[in-house]
Amino acid sequence: QVQLVESGGGLVQAGGSLRVSCAASGRLFSSYDMGWFRQPPGKEREFVASISWSGAVKLYNDSVKGRFTISRGNARSTVYLQMDSLKPEDTAVYYCAARSATSRAPGTKTQEYDYWGQGTQVTVSS
Repeated sequence: QVQLVESGGGLVQAGGSLRVSCAASGRLFSSYDMGWFRQPPGKEREFVASISWSGAVKLYNDSVKGRFTISRGNARSTVYLQMDSLKPEDTAVYYCAARSATSRAPGTKTQEYDYWGQGTQVTVSS
């Protein structure tokens, strides 16, 4: 069992930066693939980025590639999403997710993840 708690959301102007964090409790954090998803107002939850248990493989949605960076600190059981050059369309509730690592690349679909945080709001003003 893994509990996930996101933090770091807030209000930022377009072009600005924000870093959201996800702290995991429970054992064996280093054996989990981790993902970030977001849900804009009135829309479905969508994939943002994911990282393998080792940190060696990182995947990004094309809409954030080159602007967002996912990383993890296994010693602190935390995964981060650094968001730069933010746009108003990045406004959403951002969710952290975890799943037991597999031999495949980290997941990009919501149904591939077993554990979810409660979300943190990110609002980008124009």
